[in-house]
Amino acid sequence: MTEERYSRQERKKQTANKSAKPKKSKKGIWKKIMVALSVFLVVLLIAGAFSVYAIMRDAPEIDRDQLIIAQNPTIMDVNDQEVQTSLQGAEDREYVNIDDIPPLVREAFIAVEDVRFYDHFGVDLRRIGGAVMANISDGFGAEGASTITQQLVKNLYLDFDKSITRKLQEQYMAVQLERQFTKDQILEMYLNAIYFGAGKYGVGTAADYYLSKSLDELTIEEAALLAGIPQRPNAHNPINNPETSENRRNTVINRMLSAGFISEAEAEAARSVPVEESVNVNTSSSDNGYRFQAYIDQVIEEVEAVEGVEISDIYTSGMTIYTNLDPDIQAYVEEVMNDPGNFRDEIQQGGITILDTETSQVHAIGGKRGGSTGSREFSFATAPQEIGSTAKPIFSYGPGIEYNQWSTWHQFTDEPHEYSSGQSINNFDRSFMGDMTMREALYRSRNIPAVKAIQEIGPNEAHQFAERLGIFTEENNESHALGANQVSTFDMAASYAAFGNGGTFNEPHTVRKVAFPDGYEIEINRDTHQAMEDYTAYMMTDMLKDVLTRGTASGGQANVQGVPIAGKTGSTGFDQDNRDRFNIPSGAIKDSWFIGYSTNLTAAVWTGYDTGRESEINWGNTDYTHARSIFGSVMTRAHDGRTASDFSRPDSVVSVAVEKSTGLLPSDFTPDNEIVTELFVRGTEPSEESEEFFEVEAVSGLTAEYIEEEDLIFTEWQYPDELLSEVSFRLEVQEPEQDFREIDTMKDMQYQFSGPLPGETYTIRVTAVSDEFDDIESEPQTVQVTIPEEEPEEEEEDLPEDENNNEQNNNDIGEPNNDENTPEEPGNGDNQNQNQNQNNQNEPQNNDPETETSESDEAVETSESNSEAPQNENNG
Repeated sequence: MTEERYSRQERKKQTANKSAKPKKSKKGIWKKIMVALSVFLVVLLIAGAFSVYAIMRDAPEIDRDQLIIAQNPTIMDVNDQEVQTSLQGAEDREYVNIDDIPPLVREAFIAVEDVRFYDHFGVDLRRIGGAVMANISDGFGAEGASTITQQLVKNLYLDFDKSITRKLQEQYMAVQLERQFTKDQILEMYLNAIYFGAGKYGVGTAADYYLSKSLDELTIEEAALLAGIPQRPNAHNPINNPETSENRRNTVINRMLSAGFISEAEAEAARSVPVEESVNVNTSSSDNGYRFQAYIDQVIEEVEAVEGVEISDIYTSGMTIYTNLDPDIQAYVEEVMNDPGNFRDEIQQGGITILDTETSQVHAIGGKRGGSTGSREFSFATAPQEIGSTAKPIFSYGPGIEYNQWSTWHQFTDEPHEYSSGQSINNFDRSFMGDMTMREALYRSRNIPAVKAIQEIGPNEAHQFAERLGIFTEENNESHALGANQVSTFDMAASYAAFGNGGTFNEPHTVRKVAFPDGYEIEINRDTHQAMEDYTAYMMTDMLKDVLTRGTASGGQANVQGVPIAGKTGSTGFDQDNRDRFNIPSGAIKDSWFIGYSTNLTAAVWTGYDTGRESEINWGNTDYTHARSIFGSVMTRAHDGRTASDFSRPDSVVSVAVEKSTGLLPSDFTPDNEIVTELFVRGTEPSEESEEFFEVEAVSGLTAEYIEEEDLIFTEWQYPDELLSEVSFRLEVQEPEQDFREIDTMKDMQYQFSGPLPGETYTIRVTAVSDEFDDIESEPQTVQVTIPEEEPEEEEEDLPEDENNNEQNNNDIGEPNNDENTPEEPGNGDNQNQNQNQNNQNEPQNNDPETETSESDEAVETSESNSEAPQNENNG
């Protein structure tokens, strides 16, 4: 038993020993990892070295002749032809040697641009470290570490792609430049190459232009002011942007203090001087030939916003900017803007933007009257202005069609009304017009229907629609339906163009692409999207065409001969405070607009008054149509040589003739003047026939007779008593060889005509007409009457004495009979009574020669109603 147990234990021990494996050394594993990592790093370094070598090999060679030349941009127009502007003319540059640049000026630039300039070898490793951390946290290119040497290289040799390749080339060339030139030589080249805005290059030229001083006359604050400009020449321009410029100047002063270039007391004294006191523009050094400057300013603003382009690079890199400028249209716009006859008075201003309807490529900009005297001047074309009733298609009726599929017949009631806040609303004429269609409300520019529309749609939905057209507001107010917000002509033109472009919105733009001297190009991507349904765009366009034919612009000023135009007027008044302060009439106009478009071009024109000049306005002139006239003038010129087609109706829209009052299909009894043609979104058009109008019953029993004794025609007719209150009767007569002429429209059912011509036939026509609706009437009924001819006189015959005496007595009509003893002729009185009775019975009667009448023997009178008689609607 013991042996057997032992044997089992031994066998377990042996089995356990066999299954155990030897442990590996940890030292060996780490050794293998280190070897693999070393190999990887070596390979990486070799690959990196080859890559760096390739990058350096492709870097441009240092050209000593190019080092002091900052290359201006080349501007190309819409036809890719070069345009000469203030950016392309001869550079305004006065070269200054380093010995003539005072230490104070050098230190100001070094402090803000490259404080360790005299210590590094072209690349500042410490500065790179700070930039690396910023790039790790914010993405590559978020912060630069360029030294003055690198900036000089970049401005003169490289494009402005913020890639690793370009950065490495920049650093490599900076090192090479430092090997070939001294620090003072590099600083001299830099200070003469940089751009200071307003067409000025170099620190000496900038001092003369902005301060009217030479460099050796500059104070600390003036040197700091100049040093702060090149980072953003336009934004830091002390003339146009003194506040921004002063902030930047103070930053430079603080950097000079930190670098030990100035004391705390000097810094405090320099900061206390307002920029406005330092600026003293030397007008003799300014270029007054700023051609197309309003357009060029917008070009520069767009290029500044392009990713990969630094602001100062625009003026030094030699880039080519491809624009949408049409020089012919732009030149004419400036001609119109400079003509005093196109404006209300000397101080009224204007702004114009003209762009392509399909692409929103901007062809011309009119920034202000009087021409430009410098770059980045205030532009009334790109600055926001109150838009007035031009807002109605965007905030009221466009959203109504888009969201609710309103037809152009959609009904509004122009009546006293309020905003949701309880504030009352007025029309411009302080009156109300009652029920009207959306079409009429728009072309008459009624305010109350526009507010009712935005209330029915909902302000949020209306503003979403506006945002898709590039119009943004801080709040969603109902008052925006009447233009209580500010938008530029630049943006309004693009929003209206979408209506003429089938609902597609394109962001307005002056720049197509940017190309650098080394072939690198940046294509400008613009926002393009379907802002609305095509039916919304077309129906709005169709209504806006009526503005020029029967609406607020129907005077003809905005028309373009042979070109279908859709457009909208707009105007705003002065607020109550200004009216009271400057004694401004209540109806005076501050802002006046016209925005219109064809299938080719869109133009937005604003005229108005700059804030602060209200006291100078002559309110005796009440003509406020200048915006329309300017629109008509510039669009007529712009369409020269262009084929203008009409707007094409999409399949989603149907045109239907409907009753004006009901919106239903007209019946057979609907008057023509109650039928209008309106547009409907397909599938929403009416299918039911109106019962609003009815057939008017015709008159009956129409008779007419000639009354010999009174020499007149008497006519009469009958009509149901229960219908008499609803109708009147139009009586017409057709005289011989004449058309029917209206005698009267009356309630009576009889009439008499005096003085008919013997032997002639007269036709009398009577029509029952509705008292409520002018064009509702019955079938006309007619009757004819013929007047007897006069009986010709017979020659006297020799008669016996008694017969002769009797004949003479009977022919003396109206003479008294003096022979009292003469017996009465038998049958004479009976004959007269019989004649009268027969006349009353309307039967033909042969007159006895003894009767008192001398008319012809026959009188034919027709007393039957004749509804089949020919009708002539032309009144005599």
